[in-house]
Amino acid sequence: MLRWRSPTLLLFLSAMTTCEGAYAKYAQKLLTDLMTNYTSALRPVENTDNILNVTLQVTLSQIIDMDERNQILTAYLWIRLVWFDAHLRWNKDEYDGLDTIRIPGSYVWRPDIVLYNSADNHFTGPMDTNVVIRHDGQMMWDSPAITKSSCKVDVSFFPFDGQQCRFTYGSWTYNGNQLDILNAMESADLADLVENVEWEVLGMPAKKNIVQYGCCADPYPDVTYTLKLKRKASFYVFNLLIPCVMISFLAPLGFYLPADSGEKVSLGVTVMLALTVFQLLVAEIMPPSENVPLIGKYYIATMTMITASTALTIFIMNIHHCGPDAKPVPKWAKKVILQYMAWMCFVYEVGENCMSAESERQEPVSNTSCPMNGQVCPGREDDCIIKSGQETVGSVITEEREEMEQILSPLGSVRRNPTNSTRRNGIFMDCGESGDPVRCRKGGVSDVERKDDGISCNTHPNDGPLLHNIEYIANCYRDQRATQKRTGEWKKVAKVLDRFFMWMFFIMVFFMSLLIMGKAV
Repeated sequence: MLRWRSPTLLLFLSAMTTCEGAYAKYAQKLLTDLMTNYTSALRPVENTDNILNVTLQVTLSQIIDMDERNQILTAYLWIRLVWFDAHLRWNKDEYDGLDTIRIPGSYVWRPDIVLYNSADNHFTGPMDTNVVIRHDGQMMWDSPAITKSSCKVDVSFFPFDGQQCRFTYGSWTYNGNQLDILNAMESADLADLVENVEWEVLGMPAKKNIVQYGCCADPYPDVTYTLKLKRKASFYVFNLLIPCVMISFLAPLGFYLPADSGEKVSLGVTVMLALTVFQLLVAEIMPPSENVPLIGKYYIATMTMITASTALTIFIMNIHHCGPDAKPVPKWAKKVILQYMAWMCFVYEVGENCMSAESERQEPVSNTSCPMNGQVCPGREDDCIIKSGQETVGSVITEEREEMEQILSPLGSVRRNPTNSTRRNGIFMDCGESGDPVRCRKGGVSDVERKDDGISCNTHPNDGPLLHNIEYIANCYRDQRATQKRTGEWKKVAKVLDRFFMWMFFIMVFFMSLLIMGKAV
């Protein structure tokens, strides 16, 4: 079996070798005959008045890089040129049925089709590959090329932008009366396109144009391929946009910080510095054009908002730390800010500390009674000051105990002889039970005889120093209460303004973020 197959295999291989040898022999003879009296310097037409038609077909293989700052697109293309050479024809029957031949491109004439908007520093053209020649004179030249073309980049909606880059091909020296360029298909071939991680290719339509330049009267045809790209924004959303939105939401929280924390202004400055870093990152990759990108506008708007919030924070802190010398809160501010704005911003019991006692928040009632030497004296809370005066004087003037004993000695008779005591119109009165008039003395004023509502009383001559001290203490207490009330009202105003601006800036940040995120849909 093996002995029978071996001669058959040898005979088959010998026949193939003979055919290849015959093919090479006819190919060599054909090449010699074609190159005889052939020149690659002249346009291959039988009549110089004839127009040579060149068909162009472009296949996009890969988008290598898009340099937005320098506005250069680097792409990998396959370029096919087809034309007819009138001097390279043969009868295939004379060459053993040989209908095609492949020879180096430098042997034949080739059209000077170039990329008009090339941005390559070295002006490198297509690779010098072989040319396929058919027996009827059809020439087909396929060559790969890595092209760098200028592309007008519009970054107005970055990172949700789309770009249109053009590839314009035409003859560099032949006009339309000598060479006409045609597009093989309505668009470039995208079947073998390698997907890009940043750009999505939407299409690449082709269009033929006839242009007349100012230098020449003859028309110059060209074929323009428009590459339509759409940016994949996921990378920029997660690395530039979302961090900016999160940082922006920190700005209104500066109004929520307590004024006494000392970090309100520091938070605003820190947020401003963080946004400045992101702004510099965007500026590095964007071209220096008048078109500000969308994300840049968002950064600028956010930085402006943070600047305004920091300025308002300083203003509100100045209101919060109003001292005792501050003027009272105007009536319109009490009505507008402490009532309506506090209700709108859900601020209840504004200005009060959560650790305050309930009794400190209540206003003193009009009819109270305080014990005095075992007796009850009707009147206001601030009128019953004998007991508090005694305690205050005894606690403050400890070093003058002997003198105070002399001052307080008239009260011994009061303890022994209980009387009804009251204070009216700023005058302390000690009245007996029978209603007999006793002497009444106002602190710092000479003794006078008064009648009030049918009650007349005279003050004791020995009670003058004590009443003067107690009146002084009462005045200091009232002044302190008025100062605390005035300072507390300004703190209330500052707190309401803090809450109002916090909600207002939160709404602004939300709508700005919603607006820029809506561009991604």
